[in-house]
Amino acid sequence: MSLTNPPSSSGSLSRTRVGNLKRSLQATVDDAIESRKPGGYTSKVRVRDRYNIVGFISSGTYGRVYKAVGKNGKKGEFAIKKFKPDKEGETIQYTGLSQSAIREMALCTELSHANVVQLEEIILEDKCIFMVFEYTEHDLLQIIHHHTQPQRHAIPAPMVRSIMFQLLNGLLYLHTNWVLHRDLKPANILVTSSGAIRIGDLGLARLFYKPLNSLFSGDKVVVTIWYRAPELLMGSRHYTPAVDMWAIGCIFAELLSLRPIFKGEEAKMDSKKTVPFQRNQMMKIVEILGLPRKESWPGLASMPEYSQLQSLVLHRQPSHFHRGSNLEGWYQSCLKNGGYSSTSSAGTPGADGFDLLSRMLEYDPSKRMTAEQALEHPYFTNGGPISGNCFEGIEGKYPHRRVTQDDNDIRTGSLPGTKRSGLPDDSLMRASKRLKE
Repeated sequence: MSLTNPPSSSGSLSRTRVGNLKRSLQATVDDAIESRKPGGYTSKVRVRDRYNIVGFISSGTYGRVYKAVGKNGKKGEFAIKKFKPDKEGETIQYTGLSQSAIREMALCTELSHANVVQLEEIILEDKCIFMVFEYTEHDLLQIIHHHTQPQRHAIPAPMVRSIMFQLLNGLLYLHTNWVLHRDLKPANILVTSSGAIRIGDLGLARLFYKPLNSLFSGDKVVVTIWYRAPELLMGSRHYTPAVDMWAIGCIFAELLSLRPIFKGEEAKMDSKKTVPFQRNQMMKIVEILGLPRKESWPGLASMPEYSQLQSLVLHRQPSHFHRGSNLEGWYQSCLKNGGYSSTSSAGTPGADGFDLLSRMLEYDPSKRMTAEQALEHPYFTNGGPISGNCFEGIEGKYPHRRVTQDDNDIRTGSLPGTKRSGLPDDSLMRASKRLKE
């Protein structure tokens, strides 16, 4: 099956518009989701009453994630996210859940779209909260890594096109409903075994409609460094959905090149929690896009970190700091290395792909392409139908998600607020692998 033309999203969201958004990607919706009730809080239910725990997937600052299968008539595979309450000092004190966890639960309970991860239910048990999601077998980071082993081999161009279209459809739904994701990166873009794209991990997401305070005052650091938009790097106190579109541009570039386009080193906050200027990351962007200029970005000079940018230019003056953008050269080299055709015929990124990329990686956020505009771009409208299954026509299989038995007891495996040594942490392991590349 193929996808239809993208939906429109001007003005406020109506019931008709929500219906149109969902129908636009009907081909990507699994039958299980269609029959599922919206996720919500369930009282007096224990996790093991409904699910058999298959194994442990990964852990992070929020808690742990397990793979499970339904039981007692509940069919399907699920990912169960176990939140642990914050702790103070060495003594475990149940101080409540993090703001991130609360936001994710609130938003996921309300959201419903074919390209946003589906929440099944929320369970409260033994001072822990469990979010039960549909299980997805892959993510984009895993897929990109697969294409670097044993040697680099490009992701097929039709697959990239399908991934991008579905991803932008999900993002259009979020933005139309006044939700900023604020942490889009390959690891957070999930892929089902049937090739449907799901935007996942809404821990940093938040509503942006008429906030009482600036977004900066609530979360001073958002978006993983390699995907962080220039206005964030320049210390902007107010930002828009354009920060998500920059991240999507970075993901598009990474799908084509199999490596992050702007791979900088992050400067950590000091003990006073002062947000540092990310000099190295800004340099990586300048090396490819050239220096941002006040003429093309009128708000640049008013940015809090503008003096730092000027200092960067004064103290380090490589030749590329003084030339224009080299994005097209980077793109053409990427096409050549990946064996893609430079034309825009069906099945190739071509000139249309470069135009789309350049419009998403625009310095000035007010000029950066929106999700709605991107979906109407010739990269998608030319070249024939787009499959709702990104794996369609792909020979071979992608490896399944790693599930271990090191900590498969979701109830007693770890007390809330404590750490266990010796357990694998996929997020940390994957990050270390990427840094070595």
